[in-house]
Amino acid sequence: MEQLGNSMWLFLALLLPLVLLKLKRSDNNGLRLPPGPWRLPVIGSLHHLLRSSLAHRAMADIARRLDAPLIYLRLGEIPVVVASSPDAAREFMKTHDVNFATRPWNTTIKIMLADGEGLVFARYGALWRQLRKMSILQLLSARRVQSFRRVREEEVGRAVAAIAASQPGEAVNVSERIAVLIADSAVRTMMGDRFERREEFLENSAEAIKITGGFSLSDLFPSSRLPSLISGTERRAEANHRKQSELMDCAIRQHEERRAAMAAAADGTVQEDLVDVLLRIHKEGGLEVPLTMGIIRAVILDLFSAGSETSANTLQWAMSELIRNPKVMQKAQNEVRNNLQGRPTVTEDDLVDLKYVKLVIKETLRMHPVLPLLLPRECRESCKIMGYDIPKGTTVFINVWAINRDPNYWDDAEVFKPERFEASTIDFKGTDFEFTPFGAGRRMCPGMAFAQASMELVLATLLYHFDWELPARMPPSQLDMTEEMGITVRRKHDLYLHPVVRVPLQGAP
Repeated sequence: MEQLGNSMWLFLALLLPLVLLKLKRSDNNGLRLPPGPWRLPVIGSLHHLLRSSLAHRAMADIARRLDAPLIYLRLGEIPVVVASSPDAAREFMKTHDVNFATRPWNTTIKIMLADGEGLVFARYGALWRQLRKMSILQLLSARRVQSFRRVREEEVGRAVAAIAASQPGEAVNVSERIAVLIADSAVRTMMGDRFERREEFLENSAEAIKITGGFSLSDLFPSSRLPSLISGTERRAEANHRKQSELMDCAIRQHEERRAAMAAAADGTVQEDLVDVLLRIHKEGGLEVPLTMGIIRAVILDLFSAGSETSANTLQWAMSELIRNPKVMQKAQNEVRNNLQGRPTVTEDDLVDLKYVKLVIKETLRMHPVLPLLLPRECRESCKIMGYDIPKGTTVFINVWAINRDPNYWDDAEVFKPERFEASTIDFKGTDFEFTPFGAGRRMCPGMAFAQASMELVLATLLYHFDWELPARMPPSQLDMTEEMGITVRRKHDLYLHPVVRVPLQGAP
């Protein structure tokens, strides 16, 4: 939003005479649109979002001021409706789900998907249905997730060993450690090995998330070339896409060379990784929509983003909240240590009995949904929602951040309290619309089980082996919790903590 703000003021300066000509009149072409704040010519409602660098907070403020579960915004040329209540969310993700099951394609997304659509941004239709079925049955099934258990446990062990080896009294960049751990686990799951160009890949992926997140001027004013020239987003997207394609081709070559070497060594059956699955389906053919290499690259990127960015950010927020709430931290650590009774490592078998750790993750997802507006949907055909007209082509956001913190549905909504879920049947499986961090309906995240397994193991392990302290005896209440907006919401500043080993690793001195 900060970049949008700078570009916006330059754009306004060039169009100042038109903007000042008159305020936008209430002309809705006879439609009964949801309520919204006053609008200006050309930019519509954009000036209301510039009050905050975080769109989900700005939209929540507007909804509160208007006391409206649905609000209508005109962001440049783009009509937008935002749902900020469970009832409104249910309308879009259940009652009228099929009518809102496609994604809006702005200029940036078109550039990023020029060679093929992945599951995340695929338009609703035959390809999306095919990719969804493939993901549920072959890529992200419970059996497939379980088959990569060893990878997750090995990578967690490596991360713990690296943290334990840090110099006494030295603060560890927990954000970085978690991000690398989750990324390495995701890459090994996809291609069976670490990627030789990992640093380039991670850097380019982070850039892609920044490019596709937020609101770009060129996406908000698609009919004009001026915003594109001002923002430079299209040039960045094209450069990022070229680099990402090159890296994906390199990763696939590395994967195939490794597979060939292992086959030549004749050392037995090799476990099928996710790239193996995609290449096998590609070679078998017989699909309604052929699986091109461009689509395979897009799916790999989707799997990596869904399997790393969201999980890593959730874990960083979980550790941050535990540091800010020492009693919750102590309760979670006591559960893990009492259940494991000094065993050398945490395994996925141990997670079944760690009920409070699961509640910590649920509460983190409530307070810090990493996709606070989920991913946008688009209205396929004009319809009525809660008595309001939603025109065809309208972009729809579900403000789960606002819903998750609504005091009408949550007691002490701003307090981190995992105990709220102890006697509650509310879950994030897509049926309780006051709590949908993974979405619901047809476009619900298919990688939920994959993310859950990673997050529970990592969090339990960090709590089992270490006590954690803030640097310089900082009071927990002073920990900076500032958010940074991309397509996901992450900590603006990395989390640094002092680790104190409490349960040494097996074989460690």
